[in-house]
Amino acid sequence: MGEDSLESKFLAWLERGESANLAFFPARFRPQTLAETLVAMANGHGGHILLGVRGQRRGLPEGLGSAEEALARLEEAARRCTPPLELPPPGLISLGGTEVLVVEVPAGLPHVYHCHGLYLRRSDQGNIPLSPPELRRLLLERSEEGFERLPAAGASLDDLDMQEVNAYAARLRPLPVDGLQLLRERGCLVEVDGELRPTHAGLLLFGRNPQAFLPQARILLAHYPGTSPAGEPLREEAGGTLPAQIRQAEAFLQAHMRRGRLRVEAERVEVTEYPLEAVHEALVNAVAHRDYSLGGDVIRVCMFQDRLEVYSPGGLPGPVTLENIRQERFSRNPVIARVLAELGLLRQLGYGVPRIFALMEEAHLPAPAVQETQAGFLLTLYGPGSVASEEIPSDPQALARLGLNERQVQAVLYAAEKGRITSRELQDLCPEVSGETLRRDLADLISRGLLLKVGERRATYYILK
Repeated sequence: MGEDSLESKFLAWLERGESANLAFFPARFRPQTLAETLVAMANGHGGHILLGVRGQRRGLPEGLGSAEEALARLEEAARRCTPPLELPPPGLISLGGTEVLVVEVPAGLPHVYHCHGLYLRRSDQGNIPLSPPELRRLLLERSEEGFERLPAAGASLDDLDMQEVNAYAARLRPLPVDGLQLLRERGCLVEVDGELRPTHAGLLLFGRNPQAFLPQARILLAHYPGTSPAGEPLREEAGGTLPAQIRQAEAFLQAHMRRGRLRVEAERVEVTEYPLEAVHEALVNAVAHRDYSLGGDVIRVCMFQDRLEVYSPGGLPGPVTLENIRQERFSRNPVIARVLAELGLLRQLGYGVPRIFALMEEAHLPAPAVQETQAGFLLTLYGPGSVASEEIPSDPQALARLGLNERQVQAVLYAAEKGRITSRELQDLCPEVSGETLRRDLADLISRGLLLKVGERRATYYILK
């Protein structure tokens, strides 16, 4: 990083204030206190520590006094970490004669760190002790044998669907092959006390009933009529193996997705509210990379009038951060990711998120939003708005989900079938309703962008926009 670039980042950090990945330390800092912050950041996604800066909400440079002494205390703090923390050389910034050190804690470090037995993580509120479940998950994530490779307690070969195993083996290798041996090579089976046992990955991919062992391995699907979680949504739950969950979730979303038509040269082609491939990638990404060791939470997919949210339990894995998510390649569950790729569900290993961004851009839709929450990762795809351009009505239920009343549904379906509708024709369809109410219904359909008013007075009629 160039000196000018580091200085500009430094000024931005001062304005931002302390956070999960930024900490300020005054000139006379204690090595023990600094060591605790180093450990907390190392156990997360890394960050930066500014030495010679005081404050919390906004940083105020006060200088180091002696840069050489500050470096010595920094080295001592790094040695107090277990295992000892190896840091890149810190950057020295001089602002009007005031010297400050910028210490970088890299993301994606390979170990779980502690300071005299104290395991910490970093949050926006400061350093927080890791709870026993958090520590266990972190140890699993940063070990060579992750949760997916551990044998599932109480599971045996009888819990695998051998028809699915053999179909996978036949797809992968045209010549006859022992399906169980293939699963063992992939990390879906492991030998325990002389017997082959399914791993968590094996059950999730090929189990007869994976939820009997991992009830958290489900997808909750919801379709809300508006732009908020208010109201009663249509709900569905996807269970079974991970490939089955992906297919069921795709079917649910496609069934409730609005459709429209675009004119391409001389033809009118149908387009969906969201690019189907982007939706597929979002679902597969959530299924492949969620933290399956987290009990009590499921993947949640919520479709609103203006967006699609895909929430996956577990923070970003390894070196992946919100800043580098479009460039960095890392899988929390490499066994699951590989098998999904071999089954043709994960199309480009390691390129899911960049592909989603590209597909949304190609569809002239807003860029997706990515957010890391306290316990998970949220990906949001934004649609074309409350109503897709030149919407094609599919069925009364689908139109009702847009918030239309029964009369408005009749009007839209009539206009779709006949090519137009007049006030008189709508009155004939709804003889017991007053003309004023029907005029309000038509005006609302116009404001929603569903109908277009043509003509004046008695010659007025309405067509699909």
